Amino acid sequence: MRMLRKIWPVGLLSLAVLAGCRQDMHNQPRFKPLAESDFYSDLRSSRTPVEGTVARGQLREDTYFYTGKVGNNPGEVMPFPVTAEVLARGRQRYNIYCAPCHSRVGDGNGFIPSRGFPRTPPSFHIERLRKAPIGYFFDVMTNGFGIMQDYSAQVPPRDRWDIAAYIRALQLSQSAAASDIPAGQKVPSVAPVFEEPGSGATLPVVQIATPEHGEPKAAGPKEEKP
Repeated sequence: MRMLRKIWPVGLLSLAVLAGCRQDMHNQPRFKPLAESDFYSDLRSSRTPVEGTVARGQLREDTYFYTGKVGNNPGEVMPFPVTAEVLARGRQRYNIYCAPCHSRVGDGNGFIPSRGFPRTPPSFHIERLRKAPIGYFFDVMTNGFGIMQDYSAQVPPRDRWDIAAYIRALQLSQSAAASDIPAGQKVPSVAPVFEEPGSGATLPVVQIATPEHGEPKAAGPKEEKP
C-alpha cells in the first residue's frame, strides 16, 4: 500500500503531461496524392508540373548521345572518340551483361542459350549486323529487341556506347583481312600451338620456336629450384 501511495502521484502527473501532447508533427497538414482538395478551383490536390519543367539529371540536350538516332534512323558515328580506355571499359561491361547470351566472341553461343534459352541470339558477325550502324546496337541495348529485354536500367548511356564500340572491335577481329593491317604494322602475335592443352589442375604447355633453328620447343611452367 505504501508503494502504491508513492506511485499514484507519479502516474497522475504522467497522464497530465501526455494529455498535453499534440500530434501536429506527426500528422502534418499535407495533400494526399489523388485526393480531393478545395484549395484549388479544379479540386485536384496533385498538380501538373510547370510547363518546361525538367527533372534533375533528365535534361538530355544531346539527343544523339541518349538515343543513338538521327531522326528515326540509327546513327553511323560514335558521340565521342574511341580510345583504348573506351574499348577496355566496353569489353568489361560486355563480358558482364552481353557475353552470357552473345558469348565473348559475339557468335551467339553464350552460356544461357546452351542451357535451353528459347532462341539463340544472332551472331554479330553475320552480314546484316556487320553493316548495321553503330547506333543500332546502342538502340537495342536501350530499348530491347524481340525477346531481349532492354538494359537501360542496368547500363548507363556512356557504357552502352562503350559496349557498342567493343562490338565493332569484335566484328573486326573476326572478319579482318591481312589487307586491313596498316602498312608497316605487324600482327602482335600468332595463335599459340600447345604441346599439352593442360587441365583444370595443370597449366598448358606451349610450343615456341627456338632462335637458332626455328623449331618449336615445349615451354611449360618453370620448375622451382630447391
